[in-house]
Amino acid sequence: MNLYPAIDMLGGKAVRLVKGDFDAKKVYDEDPLSAANGWVAAGARYLHVVDLDGARDGAPVNLDHLRRIAGELNVPVQFGGGLRSLTAIEEVIEAGAERVILGTAAFTDPTLLEQALAEWPGRVLVSVDVRGGRVATAGWTETIDLTTEDVVARLWEQGASELVYTNVDRDGMLGGPDLEEVGRVARAVSGSFIYSGGIGELSDFEGLAGLKAASLTGVIVGKALYERRFTVAEAHAVLDD
Repeated sequence: MNLYPAIDMLGGKAVRLVKGDFDAKKVYDEDPLSAANGWVAAGARYLHVVDLDGARDGAPVNLDHLRRIAGELNVPVQFGGGLRSLTAIEEVIEAGAERVILGTAAFTDPTLLEQALAEWPGRVLVSVDVRGGRVATAGWTETIDLTTEDVVARLWEQGASELVYTNVDRDGMLGGPDLEEVGRVARAVSGSFIYSGGIGELSDFEGLAGLKAASLTGVIVGKALYERRFTVAEAHAVLDD
């Protein structure tokens, strides 16, 4: 599994939210590039960058920070937040993102998802963010009345083979993933997915690896790295093994 250190941008700073709550944030670095550089210097091979302002407002806000991160650091960057038009996706790719992550638009505009998958094959992921057992959209402020399994199946039918799955209720809580839940998602996913939500200890990686799920290809980690629960190198040692 690959490790994706997270840089969540809000108000031009690198922050972490608790359970997706914009009012419950902690600033970890005044400059997102500084945070990204720290992870790369520590050995990160990939970066997961989220424009929280964009997720809330419906269009990317922090493209300048993306350009700096992608332009100065020699690692692939996947970027999400506010990508609700082909123009926005194109702007993000031109700013240096290797892959883009569609959230709300993937559920509200199937035509956009289809066009994006056709225009940028292999570079479009869909974010399935779950809160209270239901898929959340619009910056985690609204939910869809479908089960996770139904949503995953529908996305597969539309051609989306790569997903990012986040348990928003666990995000920022450091309490570890619900392995039974992740196992259900792994069985439902026909392609591949990256897990996010609640990673707090190295043993959490061991638990995910113990699922032996071929569809689980990566883990996104934010707060645990910022809080120095473990290092990038220590995480790689477990995930690589």
